[in-house]
Amino acid sequence: MNILPGEYFKRYEMKFDITVNDPLLEPFLPVIRRRHERSVLKELEFTNRKKETRRYFFNNHLYFGLHRLPGKGWVFREWAPHATAIYLIGESNDWQRRENFSFHRLEGGVWELELPEEALWHGMDYKFWVEWPEGGGERIPGYVNRVVQDDLTKIFSAQVWQPEQVYRWRYSGVGRREHPLIYEAHIGMSMENRRVSTFNEFRAYMYVLPRIVDLGYNMIQLMGIQEHPYYGSFGYQVSNFYAVSSPIRNTRRPETSDR
Repeated sequence: MNILPGEYFKRYEMKFDITVNDPLLEPFLPVIRRRHERSVLKELEFTNRKKETRRYFFNNHLYFGLHRLPGKGWVFREWAPHATAIYLIGESNDWQRRENFSFHRLEGGVWELELPEEALWHGMDYKFWVEWPEGGGERIPGYVNRVVQDDLTKIFSAQVWQPEQVYRWRYSGVGRREHPLIYEAHIGMSMENRRVSTFNEFRAYMYVLPRIVDLGYNMIQLMGIQEHPYYGSFGYQVSNFYAVSSPIRNTRRPETSDR
């Protein structure tokens, strides 16, 4: 179903009158409305003006990134419309650009690389070397689901994450809360120690979760979960939307990862 901008604005014009609940915003309404309309146009541009394509747009990680093909090996896909060449560099090829680790271009700015099963392994560090008309450089894949930081150099790398025993969720969803009372928490700042706290500490520390419950909260909103290199930003400078922040995960060794 195609959605025209005029139809969209007409449909949501009444809902957008935020001055009904906050009259003090009335002097700023033209600016707010202009910004809102710009975001709507950008959304329609991303989705080709088709409402049903949104789920494909927001689930791109199911297609892009690194995926294991049972019995066939591995496949990488990356969207880089302005790239002229992409190479996988990492521990499997001594961080060198080699033709057998070179991507080939598909339609729509998509690049793909298929590799045999023995080319990668669980816990292996890697990056992309991306070339463009003005030069080239190392890049971490946009859809990577695990990033690690070297303790000595502080350099970030992507990491293959394919454990033999995949973690299985032990509990089902908690369901809808009729009257949610939300406690906003930041894992890295949840302890008294002067360092970044971890998931395991947040879960095991005897005062945090019991105190939240005793205060009457029935939901927890965790902040700063996505990977962000500068931890002092509290998660507002996201670099990898599908990877969990490495400081609060607190390990680059696959065998000791937090649950």
